[in-house]
Amino acid sequence: MEVKVCIGSACHLKGSYDVIEKLKSLLERDGLTDKVALKGSFCLGNCGDHVTVSIDGEIVNASPETIESIYDERIKSKINV
Repeated sequence: MEVKVCIGSACHLKGSYDVIEKLKSLLERDGLTDKVALKGSFCLGNCGDHVTVSIDGEIVNASPETIESIYDERIKSKINV
């Protein structure tokens, strides 16, 4: 699975580095670092009110406060199927 987090200017200001750090922590906690390629990416073309995250090409809006539920629903659950 490939997860990209936008680190462009707009997303940076909305907390993209906090989102990345939280994802890294969750992946390490669950032992999934070898199953998920976590990458930073410049603009993913979805500038708005949130940090843009691409999960296997599916664009989702995240924040440091919502990334754990997104991780549980869209990353962890798909790998553990």
